[in-house]
Amino acid sequence: MPDHAISPTRAQDYPEWYQQVVRAADLAEQSPVRGCMVIKPHGYAVWERMQGILDREFKATGHQNAYFPLFIPLSYLEQEAKHVEGFAKECAVVTHHRLELGPDGKLIPTGKLEEPLVVRPTSETIIGAMYAKWIQSWRDLPVLINQWANVVRWEMRPRVFLRTAEFLWQEGHTAHATSAEAVEETLRMLDVYATFAERDLAMPVIKGPKPAGERFPGAVDTYSIEAMMQDGKALQAGTSHFLGQNFARGQNIKFAGPSGAEEFCWTTSWGVSTRLIGAVIMTHSDDDGLVLPPRIAPAQVVLLPISRTDEERAAVLDACRTIERELAAVAYGGEPIRSKIDARDIRGGDKVWQHVKQGVPVRVEIGPRDLAAGTVSVSRRDRGPKAREAVPLGEFAKLVPALLEEIQLGLFERAKAFRAERSVTLASQAELLDFFGTGEVDGKGKGQRPAGFAHVHVADDPAVTALLDPLKVTVRCIPMEGPDEPGTCVVTGQPVARRSVLARAY
Repeated sequence: MPDHAISPTRAQDYPEWYQQVVRAADLAEQSPVRGCMVIKPHGYAVWERMQGILDREFKATGHQNAYFPLFIPLSYLEQEAKHVEGFAKECAVVTHHRLELGPDGKLIPTGKLEEPLVVRPTSETIIGAMYAKWIQSWRDLPVLINQWANVVRWEMRPRVFLRTAEFLWQEGHTAHATSAEAVEETLRMLDVYATFAERDLAMPVIKGPKPAGERFPGAVDTYSIEAMMQDGKALQAGTSHFLGQNFARGQNIKFAGPSGAEEFCWTTSWGVSTRLIGAVIMTHSDDDGLVLPPRIAPAQVVLLPISRTDEERAAVLDACRTIERELAAVAYGGEPIRSKIDARDIRGGDKVWQHVKQGVPVRVEIGPRDLAAGTVSVSRRDRGPKAREAVPLGEFAKLVPALLEEIQLGLFERAKAFRAERSVTLASQAELLDFFGTGEVDGKGKGQRPAGFAHVHVADDPAVTALLDPLKVTVRCIPMEGPDEPGTCVVTGQPVARRSVLARAY
């Protein structure tokens, strides 16, 4: 028998371990359409938890939800040259509107469209066209809108949740009267993402601006939150973009100021996606399967009745229902505790392992002996699968909020400690090359040294990119928090105000 539920382990083959965790946790699977995924109920429930928390945060900061078309006229993308250039290779394009039977009995596209329609890779241009109609005066500003939607970016190297041709996300789009207001909005939403990542996903992040080569196409500035996965690679977990007046000029989004003079609006956009599910998997999960932080777990507690006879079953189920009611009356994170009873007629061991692999934070086993002793047997997902503790039955529900918070904070601290262990501060180009290695690297990341974050003085210069590209390393961001450490670029010798974070990334 293997020592762990997931094979291979993280140490043996990290990319394959990731795929096996997704499968074992029943989160998603590949669809018949190459590059697309089917998000299964458990995976979608996790997304709904993320969506619900973020939606409340967006509305608390004054944003409203709306919906815009899936199809974008090609001419709209052409109005912002840098934007269309950045997405051109990823666009799916609709050119016909009808199917007819051909002479061989197969369907063929007919009815060519006058103008091709792009299946949205992002919505700046179509939303901008509507803002140009809605905004007339400075009194109409700011416009603060978010949409929950799907987007399509034709991905040639798909990986479930991390890179797929179609994925779910939210995209916020705002318009403002001044540059200062738009920048303030950009940074406010970056903070919303960072808080969500650390408080709810238990995932420590570094936030900061991207270098020019990593900016969103058409943006003046792009800010991101960067997280370290358990293989030491970075994952961009969210972005917030200050678009300046670039898109406003392209879409003719103008307003009349108090003096009557016309000005172009200042706009922003920001978004996160189902990639966050992949981030949670790779931040917290282990060789037994998925580990979910309690705040985003669809079920925070699973109650597992154990019985042999009908009489025992009735008594144990009655106790489970009582606990379920008591848990619903207790709050954690501002919401009633979410619990479920798993009374399926299957082997107890199989049932336990399913919930281990699905990442349920707390498992509670209740059998006749437990009832006789007035206790329940409690297991935590952040500990080994065989670790358990007897807790007085009458006190259990009252203890759960503190237990969940201990798990939530423990996961964050564990991930933060891991990041610290795999982060270095480097002072020279030689140290940089030594840390990341210069050897050939295969598609599974084998043949390279253990990855991590390198904090290095580098300029926003093509010479830096030329050095890093062969190493498959990028500048993730320039951290906004922490000490100012002026220095000189290890590649060009130019003066640099702060260190940047360099890493291999997903």
